[in-house]
Amino acid sequence: MGMFSFMIIVAYMLVPALKISAANLTMSQSIIDSETLVSNSGQFELGFFTPGNSTKRYLGIWYKIIPVERVVWVPYGANAINDSSGILAFSKTGNLELRQNDTVVWSATYRKQARNPVAVLLDSGNFVVRNEGETEPDEYLWQSFDYPSDTLLPGMKLGWDLRTGLERNLTSWKSPDDPSPGDDSWVLRLNNYPEFYLMQGKHKSNRIGPWNGLFFSGLSLQKPNPIYKFEYVVKSDVLYAPNKVEMSYSLVLKNTSVLVAVTISKGRFRTRRWVETAQSWETYDESNLNDICDMYALCGAYGNCLTTASPLCLCLKGFSPNSRQEWNTMDWSGGCIRKKPLSCKEFYKDEFVKYVGLKVPDTTHTWVDENIDLDDCRSRCLSNCSCMAFTNSDINGPGSGCVMWFGDLVDMRQFETGGQDLYIRMSSANSDLTTNTRAQQRHKRVKIIIATTTAAISGILFFCIFVMYRVRRNIAEKSEKKDNIKRQLEDLDMPLFDLFTITTATNNFSSNNMIGKGGFGPVYKGKLADGQEIAVKRLSRSSGQGMTEFITEVKLIAKVQHRNLVKLLGCCIRGEEKILVYEYMVNGSLDSFIFDEQKGKFLDWPMRFQIILGVARGLLYLHQDSRLRIIHRDLKASNVLLDENLNPKISDFGMARAFGGDQTEGNTNRVVGTFGYMAPEYAVHGLFSIKSDVFSFGILLLEIVCGNKNRPLCHGNQTLNLVGYAWELWKEKNALDLIDSNVKDSCVITEALRCIHISLLCVQQYPEDRPTMTSIIQMLGSERELVEPKEPGFFPKRISNDENLNKMSMNEELSITSLNGR
Repeated sequence: MGMFSFMIIVAYMLVPALKISAANLTMSQSIIDSETLVSNSGQFELGFFTPGNSTKRYLGIWYKIIPVERVVWVPYGANAINDSSGILAFSKTGNLELRQNDTVVWSATYRKQARNPVAVLLDSGNFVVRNEGETEPDEYLWQSFDYPSDTLLPGMKLGWDLRTGLERNLTSWKSPDDPSPGDDSWVLRLNNYPEFYLMQGKHKSNRIGPWNGLFFSGLSLQKPNPIYKFEYVVKSDVLYAPNKVEMSYSLVLKNTSVLVAVTISKGRFRTRRWVETAQSWETYDESNLNDICDMYALCGAYGNCLTTASPLCLCLKGFSPNSRQEWNTMDWSGGCIRKKPLSCKEFYKDEFVKYVGLKVPDTTHTWVDENIDLDDCRSRCLSNCSCMAFTNSDINGPGSGCVMWFGDLVDMRQFETGGQDLYIRMSSANSDLTTNTRAQQRHKRVKIIIATTTAAISGILFFCIFVMYRVRRNIAEKSEKKDNIKRQLEDLDMPLFDLFTITTATNNFSSNNMIGKGGFGPVYKGKLADGQEIAVKRLSRSSGQGMTEFITEVKLIAKVQHRNLVKLLGCCIRGEEKILVYEYMVNGSLDSFIFDEQKGKFLDWPMRFQIILGVARGLLYLHQDSRLRIIHRDLKASNVLLDENLNPKISDFGMARAFGGDQTEGNTNRVVGTFGYMAPEYAVHGLFSIKSDVFSFGILLLEIVCGNKNRPLCHGNQTLNLVGYAWELWKEKNALDLIDSNVKDSCVITEALRCIHISLLCVQQYPEDRPTMTSIIQMLGSERELVEPKEPGFFPKRISNDENLNKMSMNEELSITSLNGR
């Protein structure tokens, strides 16, 4: 028996036991195995329990008012307790912890600093930690409703809080005897057109389709009932991009006297209610997810599932089975292929066929514009050869908004009643088109013939005119070039500053006003006539960026608006001068704080953790939530600026690359960026992707925690860069030695160790091993166990102190603007 357990037993022998019966747990109290917390209404109880046939003990919450134990919450990530020695109590620093003997097996991760905290079991079943006197939900330090296990209670939300990056999922128990996380989970994926999936491990099992303004596309047959309803909520705020701060799905009781809970188990999503007369739980609804047609992608690409058909899977009109042999054996996974290939030509453009009563396809590869109508949606889809289908994103009333699908259409089903309209791209020569569409095609062909004849006659006429036009064109070429630049500038839809205003604001680009210098030119502080402070980036003539590239870059930056990205105020073009005007960040760059012994003391751990979250949210927006997928390619501490409240903003997009659709990677013979932050595949081969940005984020995260640059450090008989040093300490289980001494007093150790763990996952050698920014934000806000990292990239095995440190130059902060990739 450990000393800690012995002391507790002695204390209980000498002092009368403090039996907890109220709903509150204070700093001076604790809950041992024989004690419980009970909500004020007496409906819920928190304490220790043994599931099924297990011999282990777990912390949980269950219904107290019914005789059948139904556990509704357990802290996922907590280790099992082998005996009755479990204790739930506050630590000396106010952190709520579950301990076994002298070992912490689980602790709550707070949103902010604890001040005289109290834990309360609410009548809703929500177990919350709050500071004394703070009762509003937004003020909670922590709440169990943010970390669901296998049960959704009324008032609990599933989905995302986009302000904090918190994701709330339902996850099944591993078994009735083991309440640790199982394989089944109910998650909201933040596709451009978001939707919920039932996952089995990493594989999609079912989905209910996206919310279309009236219902989830795959649940159109769900009937209302007098007991409960489900609500899908999207909250917006102009401070956040893409103007959404919450997407959530919740259970709302109409009849509050009935006990209702939603559970996930064995691949099923059940809504249950307590039947008092039968003294048992009754499955009230299984949300259609046991329907065979709801098995994910059962019919493959362009296959349509209909429960009343035989066979179940049918190819859409204009399509035939990809493999007739497999189709006849009821293996439909190969899906269907087009009978007639798409043309996507100027004169013989494809058409769209309307399909009625469908569960719309998987929305992983979609694009959404909520501000255009169906006609504009059709035109945009038709003009993009990769667009395979479109419909309204909101079918409420007359319908509004536009959603377009790219790539193969999978996981559709046909409803006899209900469902949704979908317009699918088809070849204009397809015999399966409707009569009305064929008539439209004939009419179009007649118009084409007339237009072609007219064009031929006109061509002869215009040829004669062309010679005269060409002469005049040569004379006006320079003037036209200037007009073209002027039009492009007008299309920027942002303020244009004149050069006099900029030179006045910066004291004629005085060296005293220079506040930094990047790979593409110096940056100056300036002040406009109205007193507004600005940061002026003056592109050097040797930057290699022409006028067209400059305007393209400005258009790119102008489209990205996020609270964690520096805002572009305008630009100036005059002759060879190309200037960008940004908002001025009063606290400068992050590196001036974390790498400075004195200024580093101003950034305590809570501030650093918020900076980490802010940078992660900004990078997630670039990778996933902006209209264009943007890869920054030069994320580093000097490119993270801090405003007056020390909120981080990612800056310097001069090296960024933008992609459309579902493209996530590219390559280049011109490697740009900063050694020490570059991913191996990019520095060596010129291959960049969202995962190369993740690598840079991992380096930055490690630097924020450690307060050191990624440069040579001594460790034993080795000279390692910061990544190598962190890796060695991690393997030796001495990762605490990495934490910056400036934050040790304010540090939440579990958070700091989790950040180090995540940073090592980000800097793994191979891109496919690194997490996405979505996963990173989830890991930062979660308490779940993380996978072990593999060896990092650019990790020097063993370098003697006597060896030339020039061999380590890849770890120095050296900006590279022209380096041929292999």
